[in-house]
Amino acid sequence: MSTSVVPGRPAPGHAVCLDLRAEAYDPADRYAPEEAVRRALAVPQPPDERRFLVVDDADRLVAHQLLHERLSSYGPARVVCLAVGAPGERTLRRTRTPWPPDGGVLWLLDGFRGPDAAALRPLVDVLATPEVFDAVLRALARVAGGVAVPAARVVEHDLSDEARARAWRQAVEALTGPDVPVAGTVGTVPGELSLLLDESVPRSLSAHDWLPAQGRAGAEERACRDALDDALDGYERVRGPAGLLTRAGRGLDLPGDIERAAFALRRFRATVADAFALAGGSRPTVEERGLLAERGVHLPEMPREISRTGIVPALRDHTHGLIDSGLPLRSVAARLAALSTRTAPAGSAARLAALDAVCGPDRLDRLTAQEPFRAGGPRSVAAAVTGVLALLAGVWPGLGWGLGPAVGLLAAVLALLMLRRRPNRSPDGRLDGGGATGSAPRLFGGLIGGVAGAVLGQALDPPVWAAATALAVSVAAVVLLALRDWTHGVDDWWQRADPEDADRALREVRHLLVTAAVHDWLFADVRHHCSDGAGAVARLLRALAATADAYQGPGVPGAYEGPGTSPEPEGYGRGAWDWDDWTDGGGQAPGRASNQAPAPGPGGGAGRAEAAGWSDPVDWSDRAWSDAVSDAWTDRAAPADAGWSDAVPDPRPAAAPPEPPAPPEPVRPEPVREPERGSVRETDPDPDPDSGPAAAPRWLERRYGDGGPALVDTLHGDLSDGVAGLLRGCWAGIERDPGNAARLSLDKPMTALLDETRSRLERDAAASPPPGRERGDRPDAARLTGVAPDGVARLLAADDDPGLTVPLCGPEHLRLLSHEPGAVRRVRFVPETMRRGTTGDDIWRGTTEDVVWTDAGRHAGVLRLVPLRADVVHTVLAEEDGAP
Repeated sequence: MSTSVVPGRPAPGHAVCLDLRAEAYDPADRYAPEEAVRRALAVPQPPDERRFLVVDDADRLVAHQLLHERLSSYGPARVVCLAVGAPGERTLRRTRTPWPPDGGVLWLLDGFRGPDAAALRPLVDVLATPEVFDAVLRALARVAGGVAVPAARVVEHDLSDEARARAWRQAVEALTGPDVPVAGTVGTVPGELSLLLDESVPRSLSAHDWLPAQGRAGAEERACRDALDDALDGYERVRGPAGLLTRAGRGLDLPGDIERAAFALRRFRATVADAFALAGGSRPTVEERGLLAERGVHLPEMPREISRTGIVPALRDHTHGLIDSGLPLRSVAARLAALSTRTAPAGSAARLAALDAVCGPDRLDRLTAQEPFRAGGPRSVAAAVTGVLALLAGVWPGLGWGLGPAVGLLAAVLALLMLRRRPNRSPDGRLDGGGATGSAPRLFGGLIGGVAGAVLGQALDPPVWAAATALAVSVAAVVLLALRDWTHGVDDWWQRADPEDADRALREVRHLLVTAAVHDWLFADVRHHCSDGAGAVARLLRALAATADAYQGPGVPGAYEGPGTSPEPEGYGRGAWDWDDWTDGGGQAPGRASNQAPAPGPGGGAGRAEAAGWSDPVDWSDRAWSDAVSDAWTDRAAPADAGWSDAVPDPRPAAAPPEPPAPPEPVRPEPVREPERGSVRETDPDPDPDSGPAAAPRWLERRYGDGGPALVDTLHGDLSDGVAGLLRGCWAGIERDPGNAARLSLDKPMTALLDETRSRLERDAAASPPPGRERGDRPDAARLTGVAPDGVARLLAADDDPGLTVPLCGPEHLRLLSHEPGAVRRVRFVPETMRRGTTGDDIWRGTTEDVVWTDAGRHAGVLRLVPLRADVVHTVLAEEDGAP
């Protein structure tokens, strides 16, 4: 077990502890005390709140006067000295340093030397709390000479080892999450980023003229549209009765118009393909933009909806929103990786395949194909219909022999006229798709029907009016049927020729060109910036998750307690504030990796190198994070890499363990009492010495819980907030150069974040917020530890009983204490997180009059400072002791 009784790294805001006892150092190292003072002075503290808690031998106070005075060399300092006395001491020799009101001495007279020195550890932890430190100093200022013997009763609320390890593992797993492949969706993104995901055109560019009429592409598009307009206009003029019965369509050239449209569309497509190939890179150059202008593509200025400077802020808001929603880091990284893939510019050359699908050679060839003109329907049906109409016309007696065949002849003539004026034939005959209108079957059917009608008329001899009516009906029917066949034939040919497909292809090619102009050319730099930034943040988050996983690792409890330890703590060894895990003789802490710097030790080398780094408190404010990460961007020194990692054997030979004390008389422990709330086990003050580790001091009562319902969520929230704060320092660098993020290592800041969070978990079950953060609605200690504070309230309510506290001296020393009534000073302290009871109500009514509410910690209790008789304490000058 290590002989160190002070933490290697103080909690932020706590008093800086240093151990000047002789047994804490190698006797051969005469400079070890000076080195301890130098390390203590190197710890940054506010100028007006410099606190030092000195553990020293009572018989060396005079000899260490200069060391005590040196603590005030950087300005006024408040010093409390724990003077550890020997059992045989009956007087205390001290100097005027430390002296009230800025200093005082607590004389410990029994049970704090040799193997019993472990009892100092919880006392140091209590006194290092700034609120308790100040309260004790004020109480000592009211004691003669500022010297008192303490009596204490302290209750410690903490987590069991298993609960702590389980909560930490679950919090880290919730932070990192499982390995996730690239997400199929990026989820909901801010407006500026959504413009890069879909290939829509910003509203401010909807009226922009991408292809001016004077440019090549604009002229070809206009030529295609003009030809299609001419073809559509000719089609409207030809398809009616005027197209068949008049010369309205004589000058029209529908096949030529369609051919011109197809050729113009082919040229326009070639120009677009040429533009795609010329500026096909992922980031077009100035020369390529000039080539686009030569081909008639006019690129505007960047729209107001999106800009390069707004991409990283939008990406920052998106990333922090995902982290704040509780999404694991790897899931956030997967979404950002998907965003990076979706926004990465592929270049306009990649759109050539889409151009072929929209307007390929087959589609263009189909537009120029000559379709035949067909009218009249099936020939047998046309002959039958014409024969029936001719039969009606031939029933006129006598005249029917001429009228019947004449109607059949009329039908044939109209069919020939449809064939002659068919729309798929150019006026000059250059383009002709041919056709068939069924004139011969109509003539044949009409002649047969006319003769049959004449024969029928002779037999029936209908009246003249009936025959005339039949003649009029048959002639009208022939003409109307011919017009119907003409219109249907023209429509059928137009649909098969499908000139409107050229218009659709033209619009699709134009839309593809505009999309490429916006997203491949105009937004190329913005898309690059977004893709690189999202990819950089995704890599950073994966690296942070990997660091957290490596920090967690297998055997986490062993990293804090050491292998082979019992679930019951030994002495006061507990996690971040377990001094067993911090070597004080230059050796490596068992919970630190072998490539990390050793803790400050008396040997000088490692301790001096680490004086300004390892003992520095961690500041988790946004400014501190930004400065730390900015240092990483500029390749400056990062914070000290010291963390709670898996247990690693010390490569150096271990010091010989101290001679164990003689075991006391066996005393059977009392049965474990079930607590009122939570899974709690109370440490028996007198356990069986053969049952495991050493017992806690008589004045300390330990209560362990299995973790409350809010513990894991609180730890996860702290880690997530810390990661978000860590990323805040990266955005400026990502804005300048996203590619540099791949070379940025946040392992040390992330390890420092894990160190700080784990330290608070060890110190007070994460009841105190991270440094620089407001407490807000943070859960109380009962919801975090699962241990109700009601027992502490009852303890403090009964603290007027002098027998409640345990004097930190032996029975033989009681006669040294002052028995003056009212001379004893009392300090009651409770962590702020214990203010609420199991029901959520204030359980301290009537007992909070002089209670010191500490901001952090897991200890609550009472300290009674008992003055000494006037003849016990001797204040001497340095010269009296022979010092220079």
